[in-house]
Amino acid sequence: MTSQEIRQSLLARDPEFRSLAEEHSRCESQLEQILKSSYVSSEDLIQEATLKKLKLRLKDRMELILSRHQQMVSH
Repeated sequence: MTSQEIRQSLLARDPEFRSLAEEHSRCESQLEQILKSSYVSSEDLIQEATLKKLKLRLKDRMELILSRHQQMVSH
């Protein structure tokens, strides 16, 4: 199984992974809105940094689940 196939399987079957992926996507959308804005306030800059940190934590958690699942599949 490829990494992408495992990811799709987890999205379909693992509620935690799916929730993390959805939250990651929401953060990405919010970041895009901030970056598209013609005026960026100091609050926007703080929110941008917070969203980037949250996205990284979510991605790290998703990668941990993916890695664990890959190990289970390979054994």
